[in-house]
Amino acid sequence: MKKIFKYYLPLLLFICCTLPADRKNKDFNFTDSLFEINARGSIIVLTDYSSTDYYIYRGQPLGFQYELLQNLAGYLGVSLDVEVVSNLDEAFARLENGEVDLIAQNLTVTTDRKEKADFTLPIMKTRQMLVQLKPRNWQLMSKKELESHLVSSPLNLGGKTICVSSGSAYASRLENLSEEIGEHIEVIETDKSIEQLITMVSEGEIPYTVCDEAVAKVNARYYPDLDVSTAVSLEQNLAWAVRKGETPLLEKVNKWIAGFTRTSTFRLIYAKYYESQKPTSLVESDYYAINSGKISPYDDYIRQYSNLIGWDWRLLTSLIYQESRFKTDAVSWTGAFGLMQLMPVTASQYGVQPESPAGEQIRAGVQFIKWLDEYFSDVPDPQERIKFILAGYNIGPGHVDDARKLAAKNGADLNRWDNHVSRYLLLKSEPEYYNDPVVRFGYCKGTETYRFVTEVLERFEHYRNVVRQ
Repeated sequence: MKKIFKYYLPLLLFICCTLPADRKNKDFNFTDSLFEINARGSIIVLTDYSSTDYYIYRGQPLGFQYELLQNLAGYLGVSLDVEVVSNLDEAFARLENGEVDLIAQNLTVTTDRKEKADFTLPIMKTRQMLVQLKPRNWQLMSKKELESHLVSSPLNLGGKTICVSSGSAYASRLENLSEEIGEHIEVIETDKSIEQLITMVSEGEIPYTVCDEAVAKVNARYYPDLDVSTAVSLEQNLAWAVRKGETPLLEKVNKWIAGFTRTSTFRLIYAKYYESQKPTSLVESDYYAINSGKISPYDDYIRQYSNLIGWDWRLLTSLIYQESRFKTDAVSWTGAFGLMQLMPVTASQYGVQPESPAGEQIRAGVQFIKWLDEYFSDVPDPQERIKFILAGYNIGPGHVDDARKLAAKNGADLNRWDNHVSRYLLLKSEPEYYNDPVVRFGYCKGTETYRFVTEVLERFEHYRNVVRQ
């Protein structure tokens, strides 16, 4: 960090000193998002959850936008911090205020939006499609008869009522279309997401909505009674947005898009979410979190026992996913078994065996977590203590104690995990450190534990984004 700052400082001073007078005043907020991203080591991105772009399925975050963002973060050499917002007006406000670095949704590039943000190169192209319900017994109708029951041309939308998501480009397109055809189209904007509106059309609660073509086709596979064949716009670009004037970040992201969208990896990701037949079974699954609010088959047990330790149940769920992928019969090469992957000696202390039912396995694991919480009770910050508990759960509290002693000896904070105790746990694989007199438990490979803590907490944030408390 010091080297980065030393490198950038002369450049920043030069820029600030040579700014025009109107850009030197105290009201001008000069930023460089790319510099900030590199300095903090993460890119903060706003997206929305949907059946294609970002969701939780069987405990794992997935989605078209999510996988693209993972690749972008890897290209930038930083971690990915995803936040969810369903209201686009709020999203652009947070972008403008500097709270986030990027909006990663399928944003139609419009003149109005260009006044709020700068847009990347297109991620893909789309048309806006009308979503409507086919008539009863449509399977028995001829094509001509079916078309007679549907709005098959945007010219026939006069007098119709169409519900769309607030802040979307669909409302402005329909208003323009109303002018073009010379008839009034009643447009109702709502806070409901586009997928909620599509579901409402499929259930006959509203007559029409509008969405992007790729999303329309995916949802038509979920709901075969929907018709999505009528376009209400010409082809449009879909892109991401950065804050106005953030040229270095925009150029960096554009360079990545220009290369990545030509790769087979991009084509595979696109096909996975927009062309695969798997989504039908996905949406019907009890563990498609957007629809069901469930993460695993054991949510009830997890909610019950998480109260014993004062944890958010979604954090405990993330730990269980990390350990066993929700498999009650999972066994590791070390002999750890079950949902909580307890070692046999520890498991016997809490009265469970490999054949014990799921609820008992979770109860035993939570009791062990409670013991670890008491063990690390001298860590004053509860949020920091969770990181120590997770590390102790993975590698054992003795190795974590050693890392704390090394941290204290070398001037770091023994009560902080990131860049303090975690650093010395990683160093415990080197003779200089595992042979240090303060170390009791010798060598350990800390990389696995470091990754364990990071991934459990990152997945927890994804669960918080998508699944309610």
